[in-house]
Amino acid sequence: MLLQIRDLSNEECMIYTKVLAVVLFSVLVSGTPVGASPVDDIVKKVEDNLNGKTAFMQFTMVVQTKRSKRTMKMDSWSIGKDKSFIKITYPGKDSGITFLKVDKAMWQYVPRIEKTIKIPASMMLQSWMGSDFSNDDLVRESSISEDYRGVLVGEDEAEYFLDLFARPEAPVVWGRIRMHISKKYFLPTTVSYYDEEGVLVRVLDYLEIKSFGQRSYPTHWLMRPQAPEKTDHLTEITIDHAVFDEAIDEEYFSKRALKRFSQ
Repeated sequence: MLLQIRDLSNEECMIYTKVLAVVLFSVLVSGTPVGASPVDDIVKKVEDNLNGKTAFMQFTMVVQTKRSKRTMKMDSWSIGKDKSFIKITYPGKDSGITFLKVDKAMWQYVPRIEKTIKIPASMMLQSWMGSDFSNDDLVRESSISEDYRGVLVGEDEAEYFLDLFARPEAPVVWGRIRMHISKKYFLPTTVSYYDEEGVLVRVLDYLEIKSFGQRSYPTHWLMRPQAPEKTDHLTEITIDHAVFDEAIDEEYFSKRALKRFSQ
């Protein structure tokens, strides 16, 4: 049964009216539902700008260690943050290896042995294709708004500085993420990852923002591990081509696509 104002005393009516005015004012000023915070809005905008409704990309990954340097080229298709398909196109020995991510699950197809492999939770922290990115990055990176609680710790004329703390129930790797966000583009510029003990593990820089249609996107990514034994390690990603927000065939996001599109 709805509460009728006429059933309230004069004093209760005054209190009710003041509370209602404050609630309505907060909605009109913020333009967001009551309960949503400005930090939540910032994080959501960053996610939306990084993912797009859909995305097709061709990119180059260079993995550098103390002893070697290797280059890979890949094509990727994605819908939002829940579905992605990646195919390695170079070098020849790796060409045709495909990866599928649907929600939190991930599979790999290796044409050399003609086998589809489901990547278990125990392997999520392992290096992805020998890089400084992990399998977990492909599954978890785009769910920061669900798995982390954001706090604005500072800002300047160009950037917001946010700390993202893992929610107690979230099955995530990082205890805290420090994110610098461009106010102009609502895209990350630097992301620092800390373990549960507060130790800095790695730093990811997003550089060289370019326009692809109506969307701006960072085209040069640098991942630097911070462990002393990995001082000379670096993984560099360059986005060579990108198309956002155009229709993508759903066939890419089924397990049969792993083998079908590996050719």
